[in-house]
Amino acid sequence: MSLKSQLFLFSLILLLGGCAADGQFDTGKALNISAGALQASLLDKQSVKMAASLTAKELDGKNVIAAASTPYAVRLTKLTGNLHNYDGLNLNFKVYMSPEINAFAMADGTVRVYSGLMDLMPDDQLLAVLFHEIGHVKQNHSYDQMKKALLTNVAFDAAGSVGGTIGSLTSSQLGLLANAAINARFSQADELESDRYAFRALKQTNRDPYAMKRSIETLQTLSGSGGGFLSSHPTNQTRIDAIVKEIGRM
Repeated sequence: MSLKSQLFLFSLILLLGGCAADGQFDTGKALNISAGALQASLLDKQSVKMAASLTAKELDGKNVIAAASTPYAVRLTKLTGNLHNYDGLNLNFKVYMSPEINAFAMADGTVRVYSGLMDLMPDDQLLAVLFHEIGHVKQNHSYDQMKKALLTNVAFDAAGSVGGTIGSLTSSQLGLLANAAINARFSQADELESDRYAFRALKQTNRDPYAMKRSIETLQTLSGSGGGFLSSHPTNQTRIDAIVKEIGRM
């Protein structure tokens, strides 16, 4: 956005946002609202991706990452060896050594899977979950979640202007963003869209697209407990029905 456009947006929001309930213009209120909106307009995609990368670094430092020689890392490398530049994305994969049943992705292409999930699923189902998470990145769901966290969280407010915002986030502020990423609750539409992305990706890579269905059925045995992938907005049966219907169209 050009400086001229930014100034116009600032003036417009100042005018519209400064009206009190009695119709009188409130300068303090207008400046508060307009500052936040102008800040939002300056938060570009690159800034959001940078925040995601810093958040990933923070998370990696606080979790035990499976060493390259371990069975978990070897297995993940085998599954994702040709996916680091998949579908126009720059993706990076790591295993967190934790019994949690979870996986998540962030706007910069960070994809993390927990050893607990790997213990639960065979390769085809695990790959389906990874494609589901990649779908959240490709379709900007992860970007939208991170941007929302930055604009509504104290982390972003405390950091100041956008010019120096992302690089100046503290460890505790990044921790708030990390929690938002790990426990992201996507909309029903987002989850179903990522399911569709996953089984199409499975088919395109000559894998069984029904593995997406089986992965949800495996998670269904856990009664939907836990966060992240387990707490998807649509019910498991809704997701399964949608997958079967979509595959039937192929």
